[in-house]
Amino acid sequence: MVEELITSDGTTPRRIADGYVRALAELDPLTAVYLGLNPEDDRLPDLSPAGAEAIADLARRTLAQLAEAERAGAAAEEAERRCARLLRERLTAELAVHDAGENYRAVRNLASPVHNVRDVFTLMATDTEEQWAVLGRRLARVPVALAQYRETLAAGTERGLLSGPRQVTTVVGQFGEWLEGELPGGWFGQLVADAPEGLRAELSAHAVAAAEALAALRDWLRDVYGPAAAGTPDTTGRERYGRWVRYWTGSDLDLDEAYAWAWSEFHGLLAQMEAEAEKVRPGAGPMEAMKWLETDGPGIEGAEATREYLQGLMDQAIRDLQGTHFDLAEPVTRVESMIAPPGSAAAPYYTAPSLDFSRPGRTWLPLLGRERFPVWDLVSTWYHEGVPGHHLQLAQWNYVADRLSTYQVSLGGVSANLEGWALYAERLMDELGYLTDAGHRLGYLNAQMMRALRVIVDIGMHAGFDFPADSPYRPGEPVSPEAAREFFGRYCGLSADFLDSELVRYLGMPGQAIGYKLGERAWLRGRAAAKAAHEARGEEFDLKAWHMAALSQGSLGLDDLVEELSAL
Repeated sequence: MVEELITSDGTTPRRIADGYVRALAELDPLTAVYLGLNPEDDRLPDLSPAGAEAIADLARRTLAQLAEAERAGAAAEEAERRCARLLRERLTAELAVHDAGENYRAVRNLASPVHNVRDVFTLMATDTEEQWAVLGRRLARVPVALAQYRETLAAGTERGLLSGPRQVTTVVGQFGEWLEGELPGGWFGQLVADAPEGLRAELSAHAVAAAEALAALRDWLRDVYGPAAAGTPDTTGRERYGRWVRYWTGSDLDLDEAYAWAWSEFHGLLAQMEAEAEKVRPGAGPMEAMKWLETDGPGIEGAEATREYLQGLMDQAIRDLQGTHFDLAEPVTRVESMIAPPGSAAAPYYTAPSLDFSRPGRTWLPLLGRERFPVWDLVSTWYHEGVPGHHLQLAQWNYVADRLSTYQVSLGGVSANLEGWALYAERLMDELGYLTDAGHRLGYLNAQMMRALRVIVDIGMHAGFDFPADSPYRPGEPVSPEAAREFFGRYCGLSADFLDSELVRYLGMPGQAIGYKLGERAWLRGRAAAKAAHEARGEEFDLKAWHMAALSQGSLGLDDLVEELSAL
């Protein structure tokens, strides 16, 4: 079946790419759910080593087919050339990570195989009894999936490929949160609490079985895997880090240049934050002003009221930007604000709409046990996660999928491109005057500072850099995880719990966090070059037209992004 999907009509790069999407959706049912494909499928992916190898084999066969098509001249057209370039780069980067055995140590506090299994249930439709039945059959498969995941980690232990202790401790704690709750089955029990009465008993039994399997996995991680992982470095080293940087950014970055550039951004942002803090609390520095905003500044009481507030922010942004800075089709204008399930990582996040828009794009707010939500840092964050950030890019990609390929607007997404656009979107709203409130603007600057600090600490920890001579913190000393956390806490005004979660995230997803600021740099450079080119020709630069063209070209890695944006 998979072989037929990849080879059918595979005569051009775009057809090959879309054949790959269909074949991967068969191998990995979670991919199908994310894309809105195969709604009747109730399976979970094979999380064993054999399952990972099957996906890698699909990538190898796809690359071979692509090379054959290119030899036959099938990539002569620009649209085919661009798709071929992306498909080759992405699959090659993914294979490099696979061949290094990274799947054998995939324990992390965000986007691990177990997190992905849980998250998929939040995306499944539950409007009809049959949809609930599909969810129930998939829920019944959770114990097998968790056993396969444990098999992979055990094989990694035998190979000496283990996750760092910080990841293990954090994930054990997360799983404990998932198991809590008033209903039997914890989070899984709550998931099926609203199932139709005729299915509720069966689904509740599946929920309890899933929770029991999760508890067994948690205990094994704590009692067996954790002791084996003791002494494993939490950081990667430069060679391993380089593979992950290519995977997340689509570029073999000059780490020395990126590290030095991030420090220049740090110093510039610190000066801006000091000026803005003076407006919030005269005589206060940035950290003091942000602490005041967090405890005594404007806030919203209650999760539901906060969800409604964030929905209103996105709705207002769409109304204001439509026709002036963007030209959005009706399906793209729909986005929902949601509350994240308990036990999530601390950072808000976004999930894209299905390809047919039957499931809308959604932003997710983690509660972290809070009942009051200060707004100073939420406004810029929701411009990032929702509108005009992730939602406009990913929903627009879906809207133009028929002009490109399904692959270019979904599985071929490059994290640094996506996060770079979302950070550019925050800056755009500042440029357009939406962040004139001193607290909101300090929140925006703090978000920019956090992304600059991410480049510093992520590269510094994993690639073995020292704090430079002009650092206000421990100049000349190594950027260890402990030093990175203290440095982060001195210059980022977010809560200690959030920063603790962030550090674990950077250690567990090496190279991902640098893509925000470096991706924004690529978007800004592309816009500046396009504007200069238009003006050199005596033409007026149309920012709305540039935005729509930029958002309609599909995914690109950072190696190609500036060049393509500059030509628009």
